[in-house]
Amino acid sequence: MFPLSKGRVTPQAHVGIPEGTFEEEHARKGFFGRTTHLYRTHQPTNWTRIEGPLKPRAIDINRLVPSDLADPVNGRPMPFLTNSDVTLSVSRRAEPMPYCYRNADGDDVYFVHRGAGTLETDFGPIDFAEGDYLVIPRGTTYRLAPRTRDNFFLLIESRGEITLPDRGPLGPNAVFDPGVIETPEPQPIVDDREWELRIKRQGQLTSVYYPFHPLDVVGWKGDLTVWKLNVRDIRPVMSHRYHLPPSVHTTFLGGDFVICTFVPRPFESDPEAMRVPFYHRNIDYDEVLFYHDGDFFSRQNIGPGMVTFHPQGIHHGPHPKAANKVKDKTMTDEVAVMVDTRYPLDVTPEAMAAEWPEYHLSWRLEEAPR
Repeated sequence: MFPLSKGRVTPQAHVGIPEGTFEEEHARKGFFGRTTHLYRTHQPTNWTRIEGPLKPRAIDINRLVPSDLADPVNGRPMPFLTNSDVTLSVSRRAEPMPYCYRNADGDDVYFVHRGAGTLETDFGPIDFAEGDYLVIPRGTTYRLAPRTRDNFFLLIESRGEITLPDRGPLGPNAVFDPGVIETPEPQPIVDDREWELRIKRQGQLTSVYYPFHPLDVVGWKGDLTVWKLNVRDIRPVMSHRYHLPPSVHTTFLGGDFVICTFVPRPFESDPEAMRVPFYHRNIDYDEVLFYHDGDFFSRQNIGPGMVTFHPQGIHHGPHPKAANKVKDKTMTDEVAVMVDTRYPLDVTPEAMAAEWPEYHLSWRLEEAPR
């Protein structure tokens, strides 16, 4: 296959869009497969209505009340999107776990939206604060011990191993230097009370009891451990003349999904370059965006703690007023976590109850009601 060019186009994608047209990127494999750019005379999101289950959704997960908020013993995080590869949940744990926990079903990634405390693990303790990613490999014993009560964690449970992407020609120190990653020092806990270890396997819990604290490791060596990365240490790839695709912001790889992080960065300074995301229809991936902090320049009426869900097969892109909103700005001011999944996600009933029902109409020139 080789690129062709037919009709009114621009020779450089995302730059110098023909007058009176809207560019759509029609791409496989999440922006790094075969690609065609379509130049339309109308915004592809300016529909009058959608009938059926396939539609963009916005979910205010601030409204979700997981049981671990009030019940430190038996409370659990609340899932809101799930498939066979990954489950996205919200945890509001206000008190330390009175037990230890081990996930035998997959890796756990906690993103700390709000709160501070210590994650106690086989490898030792590691402190956490707002903006931290905590990566916990499958089978690790740990105990989440927040010091604050108003906590909010985005929990990403991965069936596959969480790894770092290959940066290719950019080199291993691009986006973030591995030197900023923090790992724990062994610090065995001496506590001869009976301790419970809860192990999750195939979604079910088994309790194992010990006459000592399970986190009694005095030393470790190897390349498999718990680790922490803060969004402040992410230095994004940028281009002042070309709007880069979301895939350049990939932070972690899962089995059949990726985790990306959007952090503040300069806008494109070339007057002909697009400054807002281009329209696309997610051919091969579902796209989830969790809004952590800042001014989300391509979306209206979206705030911290909210999630947008754009499934495969239907368009999305910037809201109509987004281009004017950023016209005179020099920097983006947003921090967001994106999860792109190869296979379709299911929305839980709890998430449906917290949905903004008219979100799919928010691209219309007349703003959809809230």
